[in-house]
Amino acid sequence: MNQHFIIPQGGPYLLTHSIGPITVKGREYLEAHYLAPWADQGGHAWPYWLTLMDRFNGALAKLLGGREDEFSHQPNLSTGLSKYLLSLPRKNGPTKILMHANAFPSMGFVVTALKAEQFELVLIPEDKPPHDPQVWVDHLSDDIDIILITHAHSMTGVLSPVGEIARLAKSRGKRVLVDVAQSVGVIPIHIPNWEVDAIFGSCVKWLCGGPGAGWMWVKSDDLPRLNPISVGWFSHVNPFEFDIRNFEFSETAKKFWDGTPSVAPYAMALGGIETTLDLGVDNIRARNLELLQIARPEFDFTQNGGTICYDAGERVDDLDNALKKKRAYFDRRGQTIRVSFHVANSQKDAQLVHSLIYSSKSVEF
Repeated sequence: MNQHFIIPQGGPYLLTHSIGPITVKGREYLEAHYLAPWADQGGHAWPYWLTLMDRFNGALAKLLGGREDEFSHQPNLSTGLSKYLLSLPRKNGPTKILMHANAFPSMGFVVTALKAEQFELVLIPEDKPPHDPQVWVDHLSDDIDIILITHAHSMTGVLSPVGEIARLAKSRGKRVLVDVAQSVGVIPIHIPNWEVDAIFGSCVKWLCGGPGAGWMWVKSDDLPRLNPISVGWFSHVNPFEFDIRNFEFSETAKKFWDGTPSVAPYAMALGGIETTLDLGVDNIRARNLELLQIARPEFDFTQNGGTICYDAGERVDDLDNALKKKRAYFDRRGQTIRVSFHVANSQKDAQLVHSLIYSSKSVEF
């Protein structure tokens, strides 16, 4: 355990792109802000827990530059996207959503499953670079209604210039959504710099908040026009009114809440976000880039996310086994080995990855 993180025993932890290590503050918050109030107050802990949820939204606002009342907790990105799409004013005919084929499949699955609700998925082909704004322009036909940009791609590490793509799309009257699951916490993000309508994120990766603490940001100007169909008592402007005959949406992004919320994940995640704020995303990114360059010095990572996605080709089994022998935490997707570096990683960790990748000159990068 170091000052900020609790690192699993074994070899180097190179898996933050999948699930970040527990923060010291997160574990403390789980006990102090969730378990202790429950043990001490029982059901009377609810006011305290709801204040904790507000603190979570406030921490996200401080981290990303949005307003606290524009954030809503969600269990994951897919749930948030589904709620958002179903809240939109309906049109005659299909609502077409443009994504890149290399985007995380779960978001595409949401759109496909909503076919009966007149949503239609349109994909930019895999061989077209998602970071090239012109590629998006070329696919922005008149019948496209919404684009969903992946900020950092999980299988390639490619970083998309969200602001530039969004401005081009908005100039053509398109609604713009962004998936920041693989970038938030390692790539500096300032929401006012992006001309977008909604953002979907998670705390499970670089924010080191654990699974279950997803969130969505919705532009405040849009909130009065959006009416979610998945609602519950916490979507109500006054959740504790308890009048079944009277429902009125919250005026904030809390309208995207529904029934009784989970609390424990947000106690953990608040610790992760506050740790990120303490360290500074700029500092996290600088350390990340330093170690990425040690691992692969010939590659320019400034236009990539925080992860090395290495296509090992015929060497994949050898590299997989070598990392396992070092008891390293990493993952593999087909022929691609994925590793990442947070501030808790050392130069020695990066040098290990370098030595294994470059152990054979027959490999092309």
